[in-house]
Amino acid sequence: MNSKELRRGGHFLVHHPGPDEVFIREDFGEEQRMMFQAAADFMKSEVEPHLQRFEQGDYGLVEDLLHKAGNLGLLGLSVPEEFGGMGMGFNVSMLICEEISSMTGSLATAFGAHTGIGTLPIQYYGSQAIKDRFLAKIASGEWISCYNLTEPGAGSDANSGKTMAKLSSDGQHYEITGQKIWISNAGFAQVFIVFARIEDDKNISCFVFHKDDVQGLTMNAEEHKMGIKSSSTRQVFYDKVRVPADSMLGQRGDGFKIAVNVLNAGRIKLAAATNGAAFKVIGLMSRYANERQQFGKNIGEFGAIQEKIARCTALVYATDAALYRAGDAIERLQNALLAEGKSEAEAKLKGLEEFAVECAILKVYGSEVMALVADEGVQVYGGMGYSADAPMEAAYRDARISRIYEGTNEINRMLIVDMMLRKALKGHVDLLGPARKVAAELMEIPDFGSEEPTGFLAPETKILMQLKKANLLVAGAAVQHYGTALVDEQEALMRLADMAMEVYVLESDLLKTQRLSARLSDQENEIRGILGTLQAHHAAEKCLSAGREVIMGLPENDEQRMMLMGLRRFTKTPSVNLKNLRRKVAQYVLEKGKYPF
Repeated sequence: MNSKELRRGGHFLVHHPGPDEVFIREDFGEEQRMMFQAAADFMKSEVEPHLQRFEQGDYGLVEDLLHKAGNLGLLGLSVPEEFGGMGMGFNVSMLICEEISSMTGSLATAFGAHTGIGTLPIQYYGSQAIKDRFLAKIASGEWISCYNLTEPGAGSDANSGKTMAKLSSDGQHYEITGQKIWISNAGFAQVFIVFARIEDDKNISCFVFHKDDVQGLTMNAEEHKMGIKSSSTRQVFYDKVRVPADSMLGQRGDGFKIAVNVLNAGRIKLAAATNGAAFKVIGLMSRYANERQQFGKNIGEFGAIQEKIARCTALVYATDAALYRAGDAIERLQNALLAEGKSEAEAKLKGLEEFAVECAILKVYGSEVMALVADEGVQVYGGMGYSADAPMEAAYRDARISRIYEGTNEINRMLIVDMMLRKALKGHVDLLGPARKVAAELMEIPDFGSEEPTGFLAPETKILMQLKKANLLVAGAAVQHYGTALVDEQEALMRLADMAMEVYVLESDLLKTQRLSARLSDQENEIRGILGTLQAHHAAEKCLSAGREVIMGLPENDEQRMMLMGLRRFTKTPSVNLKNLRRKVAQYVLEKGKYPF
């Protein structure tokens, strides 16, 4: 990949990378694998024996586990070594997040809130004095951090918060007054990152303080939640809480920018968290299907159960491929900017900002795949799946929040399209030229011999290339018809996002398997190839459905009919016996008794 392409996020509809241009989890080195094993050992010894306690509001258990994780270095992976962290790359921090989040949403939420939104604003925007005071103790787990942004009237619209910060007459302090809700870790946090508006500023500002240094800070009792029951979640009230003027993160009015930039990291790491949980649930499903008998045989022998296991496995495999591809793209750009002399904060933030589209894609796709996996897990368990005595009930409830926090999936879908169009208008990614070319192609006689991929997964790669055209066709038509009013067509935006997500995830899936092919046995290549086939047909169906809905919202005329014909042409797939392919995948997973990839 050339230097320009390396630096551009959101260009996957028009760029066609090769397998050597992506990173996959199998590429992690020995040091990273050792860190992963340390996290796995921690989960096995410290978390797995206490899984029932997480469903009983045992906040002390979660607090204790955070301290223990800090002692092992698991809270400071991305914190620079000068502040007591390990200074490791972005991708390995996702790998560890995946494992720490794999068994219970309570610990996953607390860990994510502390290491992500509870650390990064200080690391990226804090003054040297603030970093010196807070980072080492946050990285070690001595101090737990919480992030106070959401308010009763300011959820998705974070910049509309009413919490106020008033500067003292001598300019030495701010008095913060207001209310925050849904604050993770608040019940046992020492460090508070809080957003407030100074006077009538257009944008909010951000402050950090230690709880023991202030007065006027109070909280409601712990919230009673559907899931993540041992994740501390409280309302926090500020009554003229005095904080030093130099406790501000960034500059006055930087709060909204801080919130947005930190959310990019939070979104993709949430995908890592749901990925780890999905691995574990597929393992539970397969083992239960091997043990539970009905009608004289294991339920795993029935096609209906095999279909569920195969469907979930194919989607999780594809999500995993996209996750580490995107994480590596972020990390490579960050490293390139550091090599050019950018500051650590500037380089890290720019890397995340550039690939914000991919972060939003992974957040939505990963959380919705996990929702499906948890739901099918309950179904495989049958009546036992609905019982609190079995693990599926908790997994199902915990999974639900992942489609809400770090920006709802609806908001993220609209952001995906908005950010891609902004990139196109700024000339960062040429989407409009290729879209016009695809529209013109509809008037031509199809050349079935052109652009024919060859080699391993060639039919699936052809489907991918055609789906990219379908994306460009439908998006181009929507832009041409609605113009700037497209921003108000939320249904169309969400369907366009669905199409874009399917392309990115499918491409990642195929590239991962192609990259691995020389390292694997014939059987492993066959199974992974089947996963690619299943994902390709899934993506084509999703793109056809979503694209049809967008086009049918346009004026009914000859142009609309032509676009519908073009959409069907670009989403066409070869005849394949998907049933038999799913059975092969399911039998492989059942034989292993776990998610085996």
